[in-house]
Amino acid sequence: MKQKDFVFNIAILIFLNLLVKPFWILGIDVAVQNRVGAAAYGLYFAIFNFTYIFNVVLDMGITNFNNRNIARHTQLLSKHLSGIIVLKLLLGAAYLLVTFAVAAIIGYDSLHFKLLFWMAINQFLNTFILYLRSNVSALLMFKTDSVLSVLDRLLMIVICGILLWTNVLKTNFSIEYFIYAQTAAYSVAALTALAVVLSKSHMRKLSWNGAFFLMILKKSFPFALLYLLMAFYNRIDSVMIERLLPGEISTFEAGIYASAFRLLDALTMIAYLFSVILLPLFSKMLKEKEYLGGIINSAFSLLFFFAVTSATLLLCFKMPVLDLLYDEHVAESAAVFTFLIPCIIPISMTYIFGTLLTANGSMKLLNLSAVIGIVVNLLVNVILIPLLHARGAAIASLSTQSVMAIIQTGIAFRQLHIPIKEIPILKALIFTIILIPTALLFAKYFTGKVLWALLICAILACIIAVITRLIPLRFWKDFSRTK
Repeated sequence: MKQKDFVFNIAILIFLNLLVKPFWILGIDVAVQNRVGAAAYGLYFAIFNFTYIFNVVLDMGITNFNNRNIARHTQLLSKHLSGIIVLKLLLGAAYLLVTFAVAAIIGYDSLHFKLLFWMAINQFLNTFILYLRSNVSALLMFKTDSVLSVLDRLLMIVICGILLWTNVLKTNFSIEYFIYAQTAAYSVAALTALAVVLSKSHMRKLSWNGAFFLMILKKSFPFALLYLLMAFYNRIDSVMIERLLPGEISTFEAGIYASAFRLLDALTMIAYLFSVILLPLFSKMLKEKEYLGGIINSAFSLLFFFAVTSATLLLCFKMPVLDLLYDEHVAESAAVFTFLIPCIIPISMTYIFGTLLTANGSMKLLNLSAVIGIVVNLLVNVILIPLLHARGAAIASLSTQSVMAIIQTGIAFRQLHIPIKEIPILKALIFTIILIPTALLFAKYFTGKVLWALLICAILACIIAVITRLIPLRFWKDFSRTK
């Protein structure tokens, strides 16, 4: 795939996700929290992250291994698909056992378990969709994968919109209805993705092959370990808030953390889309010994622009933005927001260089770096959550993500001998120096028209990026010429 094709495909993927996912997060998800309250949503958020941590049992690294492997050996699709589907079902059963066992050990009560069951089912369906999509993207069918990437959220918007804004329920909306809506949407999206993959394979029946299962698990184990370690330091914050703080304050603070985390989650979804294209692309290029410099330069320029612009604008306009989203506890959310939103910058860097190391098979180094991330996260959380509550968890997250970005970038440069000239450091620095005072100026004088100010600042950021050549005009020319 040429550099201009990368820009074109990432543009389509981001465009479709920007049409759907911001409305899901800022419209539906926010509406649910406003409707059920911070405490009820905080409980949901803590249990969601608890189920997310054990996703490694559901996936065992199969999705990333499969993406990398099928991108290099497309002829294996049918053979692997028939066996891996059966293996995924077995892993789903193991996942339920593990999550319920650990939940019992840490003292979950009957309400926790009621929510946990359906949220565990949702996690299974979600990871099954991601596995199926890994086949689609490995075949370089990026436009189809773009549609599949938003299908579940689009369905959730429709279902939750009906439940929230019509009288169909004839009762108060509860967090349980939110969870059931997700189950329905994930089920339809999973069946659709399965139909797409089956149409591209020659699979006619499922295959039970113990030797094949062991082979896949053995090869995917390093990916599984990395997934577990990353899930731990990425999602443990809200679980620790809910477990370390006493009484009702625990779920309240988890809810405050969730309200601040929501926008970071939305930004992370966009950054993650780069890795969806970069992983199979890097894998294929590394196998064929193609030069990586141009793609790395493009990915860095685009992601740095996105991350720094998003973080800068949201920090400069944090109070009016949060006022638009939430009915209460805005000041508390803003204190957490200040430390969470900058996380998008190091997270974006790991989606480039961590993905590059994954494609290269440097799993031992990635896993060692993830262990360091867990140690940093746990230490800072244990010290700061009792003192600063949700704000302490946000500081822990920023510390962890920054350490991980530095380590993974350093390893990538050392392992793959990437020329430093391919990273436009000076252009990125000049862009940032110009953008920050510009955004601060608009935040000072356009306090009453926040959406217009954000739009104008975003346009100015694009202009600054072109002037500083962080994103040169050739990007737009390549995009316009690509069919």
